[in-house]
Amino acid sequence: MTDDDVDADLRQCQDLMTKAYACQPSFNPLSADDLRRVTAIVRAPWTEGGPTMIRITEQYVGNYSTRIRIHYPDNTQILPALIYIHGGGWTIFSLDTHDRLMREYAGRAKIAVIGVDYSLSPEVKYPRAIEEIVSVVQWLRNQNSTELGIDLHRIAIGGDSVGANLAVATNLRLRTLNEPVLTAQLLSYGVYDRVRPELNSYKRYDGPKYRVTVAEMHYFWNNYIRDEQDFEDPLVCPLHADLHGLPPSFLAITECDILADENRAMAKALRDANVIVEEHVYAGATHSFLEAVKIAAISNRALDEAAQWLVHQLKTI
Repeated sequence: MTDDDVDADLRQCQDLMTKAYACQPSFNPLSADDLRRVTAIVRAPWTEGGPTMIRITEQYVGNYSTRIRIHYPDNTQILPALIYIHGGGWTIFSLDTHDRLMREYAGRAKIAVIGVDYSLSPEVKYPRAIEEIVSVVQWLRNQNSTELGIDLHRIAIGGDSVGANLAVATNLRLRTLNEPVLTAQLLSYGVYDRVRPELNSYKRYDGPKYRVTVAEMHYFWNNYIRDEQDFEDPLVCPLHADLHGLPPSFLAITECDILADENRAMAKALRDANVIVEEHVYAGATHSFLEAVKIAAISNRALDEAAQWLVHQLKTI
């Protein structure tokens, strides 16, 4: 693997982020709060620009008073929606770091996008984040469509990285509760299994230029789980869950990513469970590449393809 195999725009993005990180104070050891502050500063320029929303609202909802942010792209009276779960290893990032990404989906697909500000680890452990997201779904389903401006029968769920993990886990949990799963799943470079250093993608793409490393995945998993036994829970490692009955799924798979092999495995596992799958492998793409939409043509193409799929699944046109 050489740098030339990584998309040129994404290399530029990574170079700019590396320089930005170098300008931040060096903490030793780096606490979760320190890491959140630094990553928020570095990513702030990448959230600027993008589609303008006609309206953005925030409120605290559900059994855990979880903050949500709803992006409305236009004045359509009732819109289908995407519940969006941000990535960040269950430890970092926020609605703000992913605000542009949510607005991109809203603007391109002409849907409302509902960002969920779930509690981060290690302050809380599994299964708290899933419980909060499920509670948000239950709250949504009890609202008035006209008042909220959202068609409660056309709601998808999606996320990037561990956000994809939480999106699948939410549908699995809803199924366990004998509640309907959501209309569709939008899954970008997800985390679906524990660290698997024996996989080829783990061996080939372990390094900072590919945006997430094996050491970082160990750190994130240790923050999230209570103990090793949690790895046996299919809500933690959904690759090993019974996936029957889950909704149509779009998987954006990054070629240059330690998680590439488990994403391909997840696509296969979903198909084996008779789930309708649309799978896109983005050659030259690294983990978190959608955040480079400001400068990367490949990120724009991926967002367009995901938005077109959402339009089809939610029948917005």
